[in-house]
Amino acid sequence: MKNDPLLSSYQLKNLTLKNRLMSTAHEPSYSEDGMPKKRYRLYHAEKARGGIALTMTAGSALVSQDSPPAFGNLHAYKDEVVPWLRELADDCHSHGCAVMIQLTHLGRRTSWNHADWLPVLAPSPVREPAHRAFPKQAEDWDIERIVSDYAAAAVRMQAAGLDGIEFEAYGHLMDGFWSPATNQREDEYGGSLDNRLRFTWRVIDAVREAVGNDFIVGIRMVADEQWDIGLSKEEGVEIAQRVAQSGKFDFINLIRGHIETDAVLRDVIPTAGQASAPHLDFAGEVRAYTGFPVFHAAKISDVATARHAISSGKLDMVGMTRAHIADPHIAIKVERGEEDRIRPCVGATYCLDRIYENGDALCIHNASTGREASLPQIIEKSRGNPRNVVVVGAGPGGLEAARVAAERGHKVTLLEAAASVGGQIQLLVRNRRRQDLIGIVDWRVQELERLNVEVKCNVFAEKDDILDFKPDVVIVATGGVAQNPALSEGDELVTSSWDILSGDEQPAASVLLFDDSGNHAGMSAAEYIANANVKLELISPERFLSPEMGGLNFVGYMRTLQSKNATVTTNTRLKSVHREGNRLRAVLCSDFADDWRGEREVDQVVVEHGTTPADEVYFDLKPLSTNLGAIDYAALTSSGDIFPVNNKEGEFILYRLGDAVASRNIHAAIYDAHRMGVRW
Repeated sequence: MKNDPLLSSYQLKNLTLKNRLMSTAHEPSYSEDGMPKKRYRLYHAEKARGGIALTMTAGSALVSQDSPPAFGNLHAYKDEVVPWLRELADDCHSHGCAVMIQLTHLGRRTSWNHADWLPVLAPSPVREPAHRAFPKQAEDWDIERIVSDYAAAAVRMQAAGLDGIEFEAYGHLMDGFWSPATNQREDEYGGSLDNRLRFTWRVIDAVREAVGNDFIVGIRMVADEQWDIGLSKEEGVEIAQRVAQSGKFDFINLIRGHIETDAVLRDVIPTAGQASAPHLDFAGEVRAYTGFPVFHAAKISDVATARHAISSGKLDMVGMTRAHIADPHIAIKVERGEEDRIRPCVGATYCLDRIYENGDALCIHNASTGREASLPQIIEKSRGNPRNVVVVGAGPGGLEAARVAAERGHKVTLLEAAASVGGQIQLLVRNRRRQDLIGIVDWRVQELERLNVEVKCNVFAEKDDILDFKPDVVIVATGGVAQNPALSEGDELVTSSWDILSGDEQPAASVLLFDDSGNHAGMSAAEYIANANVKLELISPERFLSPEMGGLNFVGYMRTLQSKNATVTTNTRLKSVHREGNRLRAVLCSDFADDWRGEREVDQVVVEHGTTPADEVYFDLKPLSTNLGAIDYAALTSSGDIFPVNNKEGEFILYRLGDAVASRNIHAAIYDAHRMGVRW
């Protein structure tokens, strides 16, 4: 691997980066009171331990008090951030990993009605649809203090021992001055490109005066907003050239697109079903034109693409940010010749959707990320004797349970009733746009082969079948089966979303789909039906569609539904279904008006209402287990034995996970399997 371009070092000013892999700035929303405390530190330290050359913290750290956090942002305007960042930097440096931070004033990309309730400001009073605030136009005194705030924040970052900083200039205040879409000023900060760059030059001059010329300062900038009213490619590349020739910056971290709505943000941060590395060639063009160090990240999910980006000279450092959320040990696996063992980023974008819905970043199929303090990425061998383990059900939870048990050194047999493994993921990937999510299954199958786990398909395991294995531990991961919403009549007349996605039932000429879950299952069925080019009405009892789904994933579904002219109705509930000759009459009601009633006559009614546990074998085995199926939740979330001895005559430990407990999601099943599996 010595000749691998990804593993070659890179000299950035006075800093030697040991390889070409980096994690670009993002905010996982792990901060506490705006500070990067233990959870935040361990998250970055894990990537450092995994061999990455550069981890960029914050997305972005705030330089001013009137830039209230939108995503759990770090408070770079407070002195108390310094010791926390110093501890983080020291931890990463101990593994040979450089640490930088992204600084910004969010401008219009935030809200006024939290933190200190200060007014949002922007170059011009142009509202950002995503955050909905109406900003004030920045006055001269605003500009003066914000320039000073940038310099003060840079000094704090230098004092914390960070290796450098970068300014955020896409969708925030700095590039808000650049773009004709957001700068309508008629003073010295508006009009010509020279005027629109004036704020940027004032900031970098103040920062350089404060931290000197040796400290690394870069800029994550948009060089083409791909917007008819925004910053053109010509002007954007000209800005990049001016940055390169200024002698004041050390690198460009390139972005393409604009981000003021979910729909356009998804093209900047591509999700499942979109092209791999869509802006890589453009980044290469800018590097060739400017002759300046260029970094870039946008759905560079696999090592082969990252290697190409470096070997072809398109990039100097390649950002694999979501890929490192899925597997923080990419670099060390490449070094060891274990590239095939890298846990793939499958493009689910569960991580970002959670952030944008005020959650914390979690990988859909790596439960350890963000939980490094309690759930290490590397599974240790059990200190006890190896046990005989039977896992029933080979969906994502069962596959993970088998993997963890085998990594712990136990003998594992995995039983699956279907002809192939994967469980509900096999339904999910029937939506062609989300086929990459099969990587959740494929990676685990490959790991189980390496660990010599015996996988038996076409085995509908009942109590006696399981007892024949004389197990020490039985893990029930049998998932669930589709269930109907509560209807007053017509249960037998409706079709489940599972029936549609599995192909057991085909979409009829006109379909009413009632989504009572508000997550991917209903929307996947809706997209599948819409792509059959039939008449579709999607009905939800919620105020808005899919409240359990974040905006980035929502975009793909809505693009399909609108392009296929599907009708969407919210605030409406399905009450009953009746046969009307060869058709069905759906009766609708409202949670808001008891006397309101609606009707639809259609050929097919499809419903989505989650799952009910397939738990028969669990209850058959429960009386024979030592713990009677019980789990000590207090111990599970802290320390100690999680399986109480409730039956001294019991023969084995028994527990269930995922949808075999209650209808949840892929991450919940994998988290169940992992955190319980490492505790015995």
